[in-house]
Amino acid sequence: MKYAVLIGDGMADYPLAQLGGKTILQAARTPGMDFIAAHGNTGLARTVPEGFPPGSDVANMSIIGYDPALYYSGRAPLEAASMGVDLSEKDIAFRCNLITIENGLIKDHSSGHITSEEAKTLVEALDFELGNEEFRFYPGISYRHLLVSSGNRGAETECTPPHDVTGEKRLAHMPRGKDSQIFCEMTEKSMEILAGQPVNLKRMEDGKNPANSIWVWGQGRAPKFKSFLELYGKTGAIISAVDLLKGIGVYAGLEVIDVPGATGYLDTNYRGKVEAALKALEAHDLVFVHVEAPDETGHEGDLEKKIQAVEDFDSKIVTPILEYVRNSGEPYTILVLPDHPTPISIRTHTPDPIPFAVYRTDEKAPDKVKTFDEEAVKEGAFGIVKASDLVGMLVGRLTGP
Repeated sequence: MKYAVLIGDGMADYPLAQLGGKTILQAARTPGMDFIAAHGNTGLARTVPEGFPPGSDVANMSIIGYDPALYYSGRAPLEAASMGVDLSEKDIAFRCNLITIENGLIKDHSSGHITSEEAKTLVEALDFELGNEEFRFYPGISYRHLLVSSGNRGAETECTPPHDVTGEKRLAHMPRGKDSQIFCEMTEKSMEILAGQPVNLKRMEDGKNPANSIWVWGQGRAPKFKSFLELYGKTGAIISAVDLLKGIGVYAGLEVIDVPGATGYLDTNYRGKVEAALKALEAHDLVFVHVEAPDETGHEGDLEKKIQAVEDFDSKIVTPILEYVRNSGEPYTILVLPDHPTPISIRTHTPDPIPFAVYRTDEKAPDKVKTFDEEAVKEGAFGIVKASDLVGMLVGRLTGP
């Protein structure tokens, strides 16, 4: 048996008046996911344990089979692993967004989805001006970058994700508590440095949002994982444009596959991801394929774009992998799910249980659910499960319905 886990980040949503009371999953055209639901078994999964923030770090760690209560130590250390940044015992890694500030408000948590090439120039300028033996900046992908502090600085600082406070006054959400003054001063200095950068001047000239400030959050220490092979007796690979997912893969001992043109947005290389996934299944028992676009469009609060992101995930990821599996003549299992809801009405994550569906090529007893959405799967055979148990249920380490 081979396994494909297909993750549409942030796909789940709330009923919307604009859609006649339907959710985006109910309104979007998703024949691939509907087939999996109609010919398999479904349910709801709790990806965010009680007491944990509803972040993509916690939720995807659960989906990949690692209980956050045992393994979670913060988001940024996972991204550091993906970027090849080694952390010592006293290093604290922070996610460092490049954001847009306008009239004192957090206008855009992504600086208009700035390109990685543009961002690299800006992060290198920040490291040249602000970096030293205590603090280093590392460029990542698009607006997502890394700040590493030494000597445990910032371990207890209270930080807020910028996508949770878009449109609000930045000064109301600056770092607080122990060591916070260091990071507040660093943020102010970053604004001075970034204001005159040619990249930003050109972006403004072109009518794009400038990356005119940093925003640090999601800090933590390097975690200690058991390998995926040790936990589940299977080898695996992971495909994502996002350093967070790649970092979980590094700690889990999965093969981390980079796909050229994978951007984490609507323009990502869907075909490349599918081709990489099918190739990975030739060498491994299991592959995780993660698509970020539904989450990003949810943060933007853009209904049309989120519907497009969900339909693209279905038509360009789920459907071709499903067709391959059905025509292969070999035993396969597909699990499809979001990691958490990112409702466009509030433009941030929520901890609500998410819908999931499992299709096996040898399935003989599908449940009565016919469509893949938040409401339909409540009648599914699985009921409500702990998401960190899903992989174990798939591969037979735990019992299913």
